[in-house]
Amino acid sequence: MSTGSYEKSNWAWQFQQWQKQVGEWWELQLSRFSPDFPDSPDWSLPAWLSSPVLFFIARAIFWVLIAFLVCWIVLQLMGRFYPYLYSWRNQLDQHSEKLTNTPDRTLSVADWLTRSQNAQKQGNYREACLCLYRAMLQQLHDSGQVPQQPSRTDGEYLHLVQQFPHKRAYQRLLMTHQQLCFSQTPASRSLFEECQQAYQQINQG
Repeated sequence: MSTGSYEKSNWAWQFQQWQKQVGEWWELQLSRFSPDFPDSPDWSLPAWLSSPVLFFIARAIFWVLIAFLVCWIVLQLMGRFYPYLYSWRNQLDQHSEKLTNTPDRTLSVADWLTRSQNAQKQGNYREACLCLYRAMLQQLHDSGQVPQQPSRTDGEYLHLVQQFPHKRAYQRLLMTHQQLCFSQTPASRSLFEECQQAYQQINQG
């Protein structure tokens, strides 16, 4: 009995010793690499990455990229919708031209003035100003001072009215017609009032 017990305890002791040796060997192998892998690695950024100058440059690049992206999106949208906007603007111009030119030769001064008043009430100051311009031309034609000709330009009218008593009033209506038809000048209530005042001065003469 005592011999068997002794042998069992002997095997257990040897197994424990073997486990201990294996553990020590494993720790020894790990200790060989410990200089290359510190226990508490430092994951902080290098000092040059924390520079204020570098941060400013990175921020500037970021906003430049954002601005470039916004401009690119705007250009894409303009390219996509420009044909529709151009068609819509062209339709408005044709409609306005139709109102002022049809029928040109049959409308009287009173007809043009009525159209001007109606357009002004609707807030269409561009049309109201153009109708006053046409009323002025019709009045010049009816009076025989400057007969209307399809090929006659505003520049020719400006030259012909230089000797008239209220030449500045004529110039105001002629220049307004030029601005509304050949530039991006917006028509406003104040512009219409200036044209209306100019037409009234012409009638006083």
